[in-house]
Amino acid sequence: MKNSVITATGLGKRYFIGHERRESYTALRDVLVNRARAVMDRISRVWSPGSAHVSGRVIEEFWALQGLDFEIARGDAVGIIGRNGAGKSTLLKVLSRITEPTRGQAEINGRLASLLEVGTGFHPELTGRENIFLNGAILGMSRSEIRARFDEIVEFSGVEKFLDTPVKRFSSGMYVRLAFSVAAHLSSEILIVDEVLAVGDADFQKKCLGKMGDATREQGRTVLFVSHNMLAIQQLCNRGMVLERGRLKFHGNVSDAVACYSKRESRDYSFQAIVIPDIELVVTSIQINAERSGIVHPHQEMVIDIEIECRRDVDRIGIELLISSPDVNGIVFATNTKTRKGLDVLLRKGRNRVTCRIDKLNLCSGRYSLGFGIDIPFVSFYFYERDLLDFVVEETVAPPCLLPTIPAYGRVYLDHEFHVESGG
Repeated sequence: MKNSVITATGLGKRYFIGHERRESYTALRDVLVNRARAVMDRISRVWSPGSAHVSGRVIEEFWALQGLDFEIARGDAVGIIGRNGAGKSTLLKVLSRITEPTRGQAEINGRLASLLEVGTGFHPELTGRENIFLNGAILGMSRSEIRARFDEIVEFSGVEKFLDTPVKRFSSGMYVRLAFSVAAHLSSEILIVDEVLAVGDADFQKKCLGKMGDATREQGRTVLFVSHNMLAIQQLCNRGMVLERGRLKFHGNVSDAVACYSKRESRDYSFQAIVIPDIELVVTSIQINAERSGIVHPHQEMVIDIEIECRRDVDRIGIELLISSPDVNGIVFATNTKTRKGLDVLLRKGRNRVTCRIDKLNLCSGRYSLGFGIDIPFVSFYFYERDLLDFVVEETVAPPCLLPTIPAYGRVYLDHEFHVESGG
């Protein structure tokens, strides 16, 4: 790849994990045997490819990264996505030279600034002012270069009032504000940012995304951004990498990367019956008019069918439905039969069917979860399960973006109607 600033070849990182062997009790003979085994382990320390026993512990070999090959071009904004434990943070630590790879190599052409956790590169006993100069020196900048950008760094961070306070007294949000501001404004060709921005408030997150966008579009800097917020990834990045169990599953256009991750992250489209013995009620089925893989499309009608078996009549019941999104860590839509049909919902003995029809599913592409609740106020009973069914909204054409890009901006309203068939 021409103008590549990062080239990884066969990159791998291995760790050894120790597990204690559990025993119901320890006798004197067990202590003596373990002591003898520890001596033998020290004499003949042999690491087998899979696992080994060392001093009463099982040592397991764990590869956080395996055989990664990729190139990143100058000026690209790359979103690195994957499940927790997929190897995202480990990859950033290897690229930042915080840890050395076990196998392979990563060539980096350019000065690199990284923000991997709250307070990265800060000394807790130094003030905010002193840490700005310390970080600049670590990046290889002269004192005059740091002074030239000092006022801009302080203004962006918004912590001017506490600039001469030791950073150990900063809140986590203040830490992140100052650390990101330093990393974003000092002269580095490559900027690496982990999920640490989630600590900041909504306004600051939006401000940071704008700053990283300017860094790639106007300054030609390369940005590597790890986040579980798919909307932020799509807004900022033009390329995407999907990691799964330490392996690179996809590297290409950011929209294709998000689609790959969303499909891979959706659970099996199935439902297990919910038994509520207190009121002799069983929720036998909850279905949506999705494809078998759990994919729905925007602008189309969404139908949620709920089948409930009752052993007796249940009056004045409330059926609650919620749609949440892990991409924004919040509830997108919520409704209840009480608000749509009053308190007259009656489930009779036998099979009942509750249907909710959403006229148009005006949601952006991404991952969503359907939550379900039952509320019976006069018997003080409430049941709620938030992540009951996962589904993916997949765009065929670009819809109006009704899903908030930042969780603090609240919910959207989807026009809908309930229908209840009782007894049978």
